[in-house]
Amino acid sequence: MGVTNPPAPTLGTRINQTSMARLLTLNSIDDFCLFAPPVLANISDTETEEVAWCTKPRNNARVIPDGTITGVSFLKTSFYVQIMGTGNFTLLNVVAGDEGGELDPHGATGAGNPVGGNVTTNIVDNVDEPIAEWMLFMSNTVFCIRACTNANATYDAAHMCWHELDVMGCEFVMPGTYNPPGIFETCDADVAYPPGWYPSVDNSGSTSFSTFAQYFTGVYTGSNGKETGYTVGDLVTPTAPASIPSSSNCVTTSSIANGIPLASLGVTASMSKSATASGASAQPTRTSSNAAYNLVPQCFGFMIVSIVSLGLLY
Repeated sequence: MGVTNPPAPTLGTRINQTSMARLLTLNSIDDFCLFAPPVLANISDTETEEVAWCTKPRNNARVIPDGTITGVSFLKTSFYVQIMGTGNFTLLNVVAGDEGGELDPHGATGAGNPVGGNVTTNIVDNVDEPIAEWMLFMSNTVFCIRACTNANATYDAAHMCWHELDVMGCEFVMPGTYNPPGIFETCDADVAYPPGWYPSVDNSGSTSFSTFAQYFTGVYTGSNGKETGYTVGDLVTPTAPASIPSSSNCVTTSSIANGIPLASLGVTASMSKSATASGASAQPTRTSSNAAYNLVPQCFGFMIVSIVSLGLLY
């Protein structure tokens, strides 16, 4: 696990809206997490710094405020679990109008975007397992995330969660049933081809694949200090993935609300730069057994507010 993360995925940790934890869990339609900025920012400017926001109090992460997510499709396949959704992610510090970016366990340096980010799921055998290959696209209104849980001789996990098509967007890289806001459903789904793969069948019935590489130009500096331009990828960009997998056995739910009234508890959904800098604790602390909401003290200006015992069960 990354240095900011608990040693294992844990449900029921304290609510801490200044947490810097970077552990996502993808277990069900109402128990999953996303990466988003720790303070108001564009995704592309903070890819190495994003933090975990979860639908439930877990993993020492921040809690996604009710009303943020307006629709979710939770897809289970034999090769991956995939979640797609809509919402107002300005409530998770994504700047309004930000078209977003792509996050994965590799990043430019190999340390991951975000650095130290981890993903787990229990979707395979009901045991939380760390996932080596995953990818997340996040904007101010849409997200999609895939955790690759299986592989075979044709489709390995790295290609099923291929992370080098970052400008192509959710519906190209992670095709599936993208519903309008207001629908929350869990489905089985067919497996998509790896992102950018296109099958063809020859006269003998054998299948082969062509692949699409994203077009990119740049400049590198050689050992002699001279800058040289380079171009990689295909000049022609496809307009759609090879196919859109079908969903089946869908079960809908009316809401994924967690029922935690952050505002009435005196906890803002996200902390400003000035409040974060003033030193709110990010460490778990003990609370009484009759605590209504398990909260880490939050910082507002120069005043520390700790709400640990409201006399109600949670």
